[in-house]
Amino acid sequence: MKTPRPEGLRTLRPRRALLALGALAAGLALGALAPAAHAAVPPLDELMAQLAQVRGGQASFSEKRSVKGMDAPLLASGTLSFQAPDRFVRSTTAPKAETIAVEGNIVTLTRNGRSRTMVLDASPELEAIVESVRGTLTGNAAALKQHFMPIGTGSLAQWTLELQPLTPRRQVMLASIRLSGQRSELRAVEMRMADGDTSLMAIEPTALVGAGVASAPRP
Repeated sequence: MKTPRPEGLRTLRPRRALLALGALAAGLALGALAPAAHAAVPPLDELMAQLAQVRGGQASFSEKRSVKGMDAPLLASGTLSFQAPDRFVRSTTAPKAETIAVEGNIVTLTRNGRSRTMVLDASPELEAIVESVRGTLTGNAAALKQHFMPIGTGSLAQWTLELQPLTPRRQVMLASIRLSGQRSELRAVEMRMADGDTSLMAIEPTALVGAGVASAPRP
């Protein structure tokens, strides 16, 4: 049986950042799409224009990760937040309190009252992932296409967006990210790593703020 290792800043690898920050991009940005029954999935540029309207948001999440060699899946829950142009925060409340925050070029990991930081420039792969998330949240299609090939299917009533990494270097780590939703609500984010590990995250947006997009926190 494999036991999870404590993860300090030195083990804050691109995979972990992808699982955490990719959820922010999907849960807080895509949740802003306006309802449209049976409409075709919009072209990427149209979708990016919608995402660019969102200036901030909050959501709750529950995550189930399946890791090779583990007898049981790893479960986690907490909250996500985004504030344009470049601040993302994932606060895990269970099984243990932990916060991962990205602001500008700085990543901060806080656990047990102690914080550690790193500069994104120190990890080119992590920087690329963060910039891809940033590109999604800010509606920057060029930044997204630099690292992923986005494929949309279905309708806005029942849609799926899949992101496939473009470069062999990233394909060694990540197989795909699949986002599934109904109308304006994202219901699931599934991430498949190249080694077979998976993460399934359920997201419930609680507040969205933007030009023409605003909602009060939900109970």
